[in-house]
Parts: sequence; structure tokens; C-alpha cells
Amino acid sequence: MEYWFTSLITHSLIYSLFIVGMVAFLESLALIGLLLPGIVFMTTLGTFIGNGKLLFYPSWLAGIVGCLLGDWLSYYIGLYFKHWLHNLSFLKKHHKILEKTKIFLNKHSMLTILIGRFIGPTRPLIPMVAGMLKLPLKKFILPSLIGCILWPPIYFFPGIIAGITINIPTDSNNNYFKWFLLVIAILIWIGIWLISKWWKIKHIKNRDNMNIAQKHIGLLSIIFLLFGFIGLILIQFHPTMLIFRKVLSTIL
Repeated sequence: MEYWFTSLITHSLIYSLFIVGMVAFLESLALIGLLLPGIVFMTTLGTFIGNGKLLFYPSWLAGIVGCLLGDWLSYYIGLYFKHWLHNLSFLKKHHKILEKTKIFLNKHSMLTILIGRFIGPTRPLIPMVAGMLKLPLKKFILPSLIGCILWPPIYFFPGIIAGITINIPTDSNNNYFKWFLLVIAILIWIGIWLISKWWKIKHIKNRDNMNIAQKHIGLLSIIFLLFGFIGLILIQFHPTMLIFRKVLSTIL
């Protein structure tokens, strides 16, 4: 499977950009995006960018287009199928999240749409709810556009680091550097993933059956991100960072 995916990505620019756009589209599409591990897919694509098998700017553009199509289609799904959506058993199970999303959209529509883009469970939900609430397009388009511009490179980032690190020439110094950089990428990746899980868990009232990690998942996400960014600052002083920056500059 991995070989087939790699072959398809590297076969042609059109195929690779279609895949990036499709991943971004499905990740943003109403309800379907809830079933997909978006951070895993986007980080994997970022790895291909880091090792030179995908071009950064065309991939970014494809991600923006796919994201916008998913957002706007979700908006119109909510607008025209509001009554049908209310009868879905899936949305009935998540009634409280739906109601809180409606409250936030009514009070702070721009911030809710923009921040929701970066949180897994709300990414495909907020545009649909905006349509259900008949939120004016002028309030929806701008935050959707800003979010879709920023989202792809941020989610590509851990994979780009991993892809570049793998290709750095190996010697005794670089070995240590490569492992350090990979650990940083993993810490940041886990931190972002935990934030998406925290958003989902925080709406659950009965937490008696949760383990300690689930109850303190918000704190864990902050700790992982904090260590990741501290490591990112410290590694700037490593001599091999010059090689890393050179490789990164060829990608960007």
C-alpha cells in the first residue's frame, strides 16, 4: 500500500496535486471529515514535500482549493438540507456540540470559523452549521479563506521536518541532530493531535470512566507543544542546522 501510494504521488505532478486537493477537500467536507485522520494524511503529504517528491507551493495551492471547496460545499449542504441533517442519528448523538457551535457562531462567527479550521472535530462541522444557521456569506467567506490559506502549511509542517531530516547526509554529528529534529516534529504533531482530541472530550460531561490521560488531555497537549517549540528554538544553535536551512530553502 505504501509503495503504491508513493508511486502515485511521484508519478506526475497532476496526480500528486489531485491527491493533496482531494485530502484537503474530504477533510473539510461536512460529516465525512469527522471520519478521517486529517493530521495523519497531511503530515504524510508533508513528508513527501520534505523529501522532494512533492512541490511545496503547488501543494499549498491544491490544499487551499480543496479546503475552500469542502468548506463552501459544507455550507450549502447545511443551508439546503437543514431539516434532513437535524434528523440524522449522528448529529442527535452530538446535539450538545451542535448547540454550542451554534452559540459560538452567533456570537463570534469569524473567530469560530477560523479557529475551528485547525481543530479536527469542528473542521468539517462548523461550515455546515454556518449554513444551517443561514449565516450571511459575507461573514463566512473571509474567515474560511484565511483559514484555508493557513491550514495546509501548518499541517504539512511536521511532515516537512521529517522528510528533510531523513535526507540529511549521515555522520556522527548529523545522527544526533536527525533524531533530535524527529523528536521535535513528533512532539509538535502529538500536541496538535491532542488538541483535537481535547476539543472532542471537553464536551463530555460524564468523565468518570475516563483514564487520567483523557481527563488531563488539554494540559498534555500544552506540555507536548511547549517541549516541541523549546526544542525547536534550541536546535537552531546546532551546526547541522545550516544544512537543514539550506535544504529547506530549496523547498520553499
